[in-house]
Amino acid sequence: MREVTQWYSPRVECDITVARWGHYGTPLLLYPTAGGDALECERMLMIDALAAPLEAGRIKVYSVDSVAGRAWAEKRGVDYCSRLQNAFDACIAQEVVPAIRTDCNDAGIEVVVAGASIGAFNAVASICRHPDLFKLAIAMSGSYDFERLFGMQPNENFYFASPLLFLPNLGESEQLDWLRDRFVLLATGTGRYEYPPDSWRMADVLGGMGVPNRVDAWGEEWHHDWPTWRHMLPHYVDEFMP
Repeated sequence: MREVTQWYSPRVECDITVARWGHYGTPLLLYPTAGGDALECERMLMIDALAAPLEAGRIKVYSVDSVAGRAWAEKRGVDYCSRLQNAFDACIAQEVVPAIRTDCNDAGIEVVVAGASIGAFNAVASICRHPDLFKLAIAMSGSYDFERLFGMQPNENFYFASPLLFLPNLGESEQLDWLRDRFVLLATGTGRYEYPPDSWRMADVLGGMGVPNRVDAWGEEWHHDWPTWRHMLPHYVDEFMP
């Protein structure tokens, strides 16, 4: 059921792994958490949680290594991490999405993007920067405010890495026109280690730009951990990809 491919990416200057589960259906690109790799979602039983839509041919799940996320988690310096974040974004848009389209035998297929924790940030950043490639973002337990986490950084890479910073300055553009035809789902628990204000702030910025979005605040029993995300993602797959 699982297939794994790997190649050297000149954009991130390292090997990148892409794993796939499923045989047919809407492609869903699932970003790992900060330290994760392409197989993290399988080890953490997310693939088991998605067994029904996978077996029914409703979705094909793809995942990649958390190249930039590891650098942020290792605190390798804001300048370096910001540059790598943007290189990772370019790798996804120019290497991973074309590989997904080739695998789906559809050069124009639109991808659903999802993730938890820093994977949620990557999902939102991907759809905001490339709404021509991604049609829906399912972001779970995300932190989106880079300035809150790292302080204000006066450099271009940091600015373009963070949707909260660049979105308000898009102006009327083709990118914004595309984005207004997309949907961003921001799900957050209210239990341990969750931070719902970030989801609401992201929603406010998206809404202010006319981008359709929704915040789902789950209860206090839903913590920042895999059991929460294993409940959330199948729930939203059933809602948006029946």
